[in-house]
Amino acid sequence: MDRTLRWMMPVACEGDTMIATLDPAVGESGLLIVSGGNEIRCGAHRGMALLAAGIAAVGSPVFRYDRRGIGDSTGSNRGFLHAREDLHAAVAAFRRAMPQLKRIVGFGNCDAASTLALFGHDAGLDRVVLANPWIVEPSDDLPPAAAIRQRYAERLRQPGEWRRLIRGQVDLAKLRRGVAKLLAGPHDGELAGTVLNGIDAWGDRARIVLARGDATAIAFAEASRRARRRFMIEAVDSDSHSFARVDDAAMLRRIVEEELASTALIGVRSPT
Repeated sequence: MDRTLRWMMPVACEGDTMIATLDPAVGESGLLIVSGGNEIRCGAHRGMALLAAGIAAVGSPVFRYDRRGIGDSTGSNRGFLHAREDLHAAVAAFRRAMPQLKRIVGFGNCDAASTLALFGHDAGLDRVVLANPWIVEPSDDLPPAAAIRQRYAERLRQPGEWRRLIRGQVDLAKLRRGVAKLLAGPHDGELAGTVLNGIDAWGDRARIVLARGDATAIAFAEASRRARRRFMIEAVDSDSHSFARVDDAAMLRRIVEEELASTALIGVRSPT
């Protein structure tokens, strides 16, 4: 296989075919990128494709895939909680394509982070980088209560927001719904507990990256505090959920490279 080219390949999964992209390299530590939501494997603004190219350029192979029912892959999209077999198939295909691999780090954003937290262990991953993990069970079209609280607090300190209110430029119906959600108090559903427990099981082999101004990240941080969980968290001063800004992408790449280097130093996969 030419290790200077990007390869597309089919991955069999329970009778369906997932389409994956491999950025080959000679390193023994590889990166597996899982896409979040209904996002295809290139990522928002091609962020995951650019990350893959950068990581491969410094010696670590990178594997990305569309889970079933997404992008180029066949089958039904059953959501991130039913993506266990997709992850298993992707890891196995990555190892077949790059037989020199001894260690694999998984990276995912949003509900892909939750997929990795829940299913990465038995898929054979060594470490995970979890960005803005999804823990919210949607009940309406509003952001999580924690994000509403933070944003209202910020806006109340801005004179321009008061002027908008006085001029009738604020959606009062939406404001009332937001206030009602805040008054209802914090509520973490079953999903939050499941994901937090999944992350706990990784111990120091899970690194969490949160965009400070992102609604999903804010909800995760508050749920973690309420549950008194102590995770290895790195906060990025950004409100971009997909780390789309240049500085965000550079920091994300640094974190991933550190985890790949850490895995290489460990040398073998820790027992689960």
